[in-house]
Amino acid sequence: MLNEKTAYIVYDGNCPFCSRYVKLLRLRDTIGSIELVDARTTHPVVALLDEKGIDLDEGMALVQGGQIFSGHDCINRLALMSTRYGAFNKINYFVFRNPSLSALLYPVLRTSRNLTLKFLGRAKIGDNQLSTKSKP
Repeated sequence: MLNEKTAYIVYDGNCPFCSRYVKLLRLRDTIGSIELVDARTTHPVVALLDEKGIDLDEGMALVQGGQIFSGHDCINRLALMSTRYGAFNKINYFVFRNPSLSALLYPVLRTSRNLTLKFLGRAKIGDNQLSTKSKP
């Protein structure tokens, strides 16, 4: 069961860029209770996103107050909610505060993630789920 007062950020724990990104964001100061969730786990929020048809290979997701933001909408929302302290958060805010720019740049980030996973010999999230679901 999900806590309505907690914000959940669902990201690919096998992607070094995704993992570093969510750890560098300073959100606890602005939104309080937040839980970082690896999309490769069996966490209830991952199941919820799967039920809603959200493909986590297409982008990370934010679940907050009954709302779901994924891909470029997620990164835009996170930029608007994070603090402006530190170089990373300032740059993140400057680049991704604009929804149109987020939509334009997010596919580049997703492609970089996919290439990195391939280079590191790591499966995509969906590939792992397919192999898990097909086992008896």
